Amino acid sequence: MNVSVDRNRDPAAYPPVITAEAEQPARELKGAPRWIASILTAGLSLYALAWVVVVIEPQIYRVSFLLIALVAVFLIYPLRRGGPSGLRAFDWILIGIAIGALAWPLLDFERFIYRAAEPTVIDLACGALALLIVLEATRRAVGWTLPLTAGAFLLYAYFGPVMDAIGLGLLAHRGYGADRIIGSLYMTLEGVFGVPLDVAATYIALFAIYGAILEFSGAGDFFLRWTLAVLGRSGRGSGPARTVAAAGFLLGTVSGSGVATTVTLGSVAWPLLRRAGYPADVSGAMLSAAGIGAILSPPTLGAAAFLIAEFLQISYLQVVLMALGPTILYYVSIFLMIEAESRRSGAVAVSVGGSSLRRLTLRYGYHFTSLAAIVVFMAFGMTAFRAVFWSSLLAAALSFLTPETALRPRKLMRALETSGAGVCAVVATTATAGIIVGVVTLTGLGLKISGVIVSLAGGSLPLTAIYAAAAVLLLGLAVPVTASYIIAAVMIAPALIEAGAPAVAAHMFIFYYAVLSEVSPPTALSPVAAAALTGANPSRTMMLTWKYTLPAFLVPFVFTLSPEGMGVLLQAPLQDILRTTLTAVFGVAALAAGAGGWIRRRATGLERLLAVASGLMLMYPSIVADVAGILCLAAVLALHFGRSKVGEHAAE
Repeated sequence: MNVSVDRNRDPAAYPPVITAEAEQPARELKGAPRWIASILTAGLSLYALAWVVVVIEPQIYRVSFLLIALVAVFLIYPLRRGGPSGLRAFDWILIGIAIGALAWPLLDFERFIYRAAEPTVIDLACGALALLIVLEATRRAVGWTLPLTAGAFLLYAYFGPVMDAIGLGLLAHRGYGADRIIGSLYMTLEGVFGVPLDVAATYIALFAIYGAILEFSGAGDFFLRWTLAVLGRSGRGSGPARTVAAAGFLLGTVSGSGVATTVTLGSVAWPLLRRAGYPADVSGAMLSAAGIGAILSPPTLGAAAFLIAEFLQISYLQVVLMALGPTILYYVSIFLMIEAESRRSGAVAVSVGGSSLRRLTLRYGYHFTSLAAIVVFMAFGMTAFRAVFWSSLLAAALSFLTPETALRPRKLMRALETSGAGVCAVVATTATAGIIVGVVTLTGLGLKISGVIVSLAGGSLPLTAIYAAAAVLLLGLAVPVTASYIIAAVMIAPALIEAGAPAVAAHMFIFYYAVLSEVSPPTALSPVAAAALTGANPSRTMMLTWKYTLPAFLVPFVFTLSPEGMGVLLQAPLQDILRTTLTAVFGVAALAAGAGGWIRRRATGLERLLAVASGLMLMYPSIVADVAGILCLAAVLALHFGRSKVGEHAAE
């Protein structure tokens, strides 16, 4: 089977590709605007690469990076969904405002940074315009919800005393004037130009470039075909479904986006799933469940993972290592749930053509090299920035090993343009999230909210975790994963920490649930994208996806409720790491058997109930619970295999 994408066309013939972080459609640019957008987006990628090797003042870099990104956003995205594709005068006015508002700090930088406490009239005017322009860019890129949320936070900062008057005394504060709000959010590194934007302009931009280089050099194509060669011919009719689960992990290293991985995976796997007899909604659920794991998959993970490193002040390598356990548990869950669905649905085997595994590996196996290089470079003490920088150069150089994958200048420029365009939407999102973080910091709202959560839970860590999970899931229904994590990190993580969870567990907990919000009804983006691809009913696809990922929803509780559970994050003594991870794997398998309704054959109601009970006990990090869970699981297996033998004897 040959999977290919034509990336040798004239880059002026189509608009930049936007990552799944952007929900709004990009417009098709032509002529001068198209070339301006191409220059800006490719230039943004080159600027991010230059930052690694050239010393640039942090505030200057963040302001200038945001300036370029906002101009590109106003070029790429129309005023309204379905509006005119060409640029209008209003777009150029907004571009002019963005340039003026963000060029001002750069023109007067030496004095500007010292006026935050007493901004001038020009500072206030430019700051107000900058905040408005960031909100408008975010609205165009990802929709209304996040900018409206940020607007509500700005009103909260100004009208703090009003909270007391309307019966919300717990959230009241003394209120801040426009000079204090703008001074804090526009003239310091605590608001728009804070940690979220910093992460977008460094980690996210660099890993986006790396992903684009891999994709345009054919790595995504190779990962799909390689996985298909390994698993596509196996397991009766479950071969294509197994391929979906495994390929989701590999493709995640390229995209780091759940929706993008779902769509890429679906373009190849959906025809195979259809030939094997899988219904459209089942296929869509499999694709989206596997695709969303991309955000959890090392070494690139999703954008929010880079923020964990910054918030906790730890190395990105530590985040990658902590993510290994939860990622394995997620894909074990998905693999077993998909396998159960394959067995139950009676899928048939399909013939899969294409190159052999040996031939594929020998010819294109070099694509694995740069992935390994990132981890090796970081393990030897290199920063994540330099590790991905050199890995990107390595991937580009290795592409010349085969003529059809070589990143010659035209294709390389297209890759830089694509990565820059994708980053623009994330930059706008993180700048708006920075407004929210800045208001939370200024008003002390984070401590107030965490206090309310802990109070409602009565200080109980399990209850606090349940409330936190519900809050993050609800938050994730409205805003993208990155913004969801940022808001939760300053408002919900402190509650978990106050209730007794380690800081790394608290942040991994909210990261995990922010990711799972993308498969949670009623607004899950990945299932909707999969349904559009397969022609299935979006609601049914969404519910099936939620079912397939259900065991994974318990994984964050493993490493949050007990110090022993930190073994899943590789943050415990070796014996705890081995025991907790192994029992968690058995727990996920038991939950998959109970939810999926299949072990060796279709499970009975009693077997499913006992399997779920066993899984819940095995997921709780305690020796007593583990022993009880293993005994319960043994009883399930004894019942099931005993019944299977009776059935076989009767058949004879």
